[in-house]
Amino acid sequence: MKTLLDIDMSEATRLTREGRLDEAMALLPGALPSAPSPVSPPPTGTQPEPGPFPRAKVFLDMVPPSPETGGSWTAPEDSARQSAGPSEAIGRPDMPEAMREFLDRLGQPGSAAGLNGRAGLRKGRAPAPLPEGARFEKRDYANEAGTRAYKLYVPSGFTGQPLPLVVMLHGCTQSPDDFAAGTRMNEIAEEQTFLVAYPEQAQSANASKCWNWFSAADQQRDRGEPSLLAGITREIMRDFPVDAGRVYVAGLSAGGAAAAIMGATYPDLYAAVGVHSGLACGAASDLPSAFTAMRQGGSPGSRGSRVPTIVFHGDRDTTVSPVNADQVLAQSRSAADLQTTVTRGEAPGGIRYTRAVEADETGRSILEHWVLHGAGHAWSGGSAAGTYTEPRGPDASREMMRFFLQHSKTPASRS
Repeated sequence: MKTLLDIDMSEATRLTREGRLDEAMALLPGALPSAPSPVSPPPTGTQPEPGPFPRAKVFLDMVPPSPETGGSWTAPEDSARQSAGPSEAIGRPDMPEAMREFLDRLGQPGSAAGLNGRAGLRKGRAPAPLPEGARFEKRDYANEAGTRAYKLYVPSGFTGQPLPLVVMLHGCTQSPDDFAAGTRMNEIAEEQTFLVAYPEQAQSANASKCWNWFSAADQQRDRGEPSLLAGITREIMRDFPVDAGRVYVAGLSAGGAAAAIMGATYPDLYAAVGVHSGLACGAASDLPSAFTAMRQGGSPGSRGSRVPTIVFHGDRDTTVSPVNADQVLAQSRSAADLQTTVTRGEAPGGIRYTRAVEADETGRSILEHWVLHGAGHAWSGGSAAGTYTEPRGPDASREMMRFFLQHSKTPASRS
């Protein structure tokens, strides 16, 4: 089976939009097997293993987009259907829902969906003016795995003193500016005086700008994307007087899954991890298992971060199942004698939440799980200036910083 590194997602996107679905699907692992494989129901209480997708009905001669077809490529006999999406118009009832969603998303230029979510893109806004003395500068990092740009926020209160560093990993289709605006993390950094880095996924690495959390090659220390993200972190630590004991990583959706991977692969580098609407390290190893994990959780095993972790997840998230939040926490749980306290509340915006805190004997929270009732796939308490935000929820950015700053690595734990 092909790995994600073998898939040219840009080429799959181009072929799909041209209606050449047989060629596009051939680029996807398991999309066009030589013969359908029988599927047996899994034993009760187990998760089905991702299997090959059945052969889809495809058409070589598609009707191009037009006002009558709603801007979608359609099969000849269905060209009169109004506003049909790619999967509906082509007529493939035997195609799995995950692949149907994938092709729908590829067939919609400008869509904010992808492996990250369903929400539409908001019109871009001009960046907020920087406080006097602050900087939000673009930088680049390269190693054997490639090159990635990133932006670094330096607060106006920086005068050369050692500062904490937070690495923020955006979701699919997002950018550093978009993610900074939506999470408002720069505003908090200005108030509390810490550095914030926003690595940017390259579109050449993933057509939807998703971090490749579902690729086995991007889940290992000193390889692939983890090596790039760790390299960016270390470069900032080299160029600025970062407090090496207070370095943290957080992300949303694909970025949340990447943050979990960074905690698992670099527990010596990051003192705490924040995962919003993400998945556990190793929950998937290729594209088919990624869709399975997003729908019903994966099989991540025990290779967790073992570092303090805070998780936010909406219980109405239809893009990444909330069961993944439990799996992230299970991977990060390093002690059995933690004391659990559960509280419930309501944010000023109206979103109710349940917060479970697992604390050590000193009362310091080691694991936190925020369940956002009625919320979907979006950053809780974020600003409408960015994409994938739920402004009505509790402020995930502030709660993550509160949690992070409780934790500092000692020199021995960083060796």
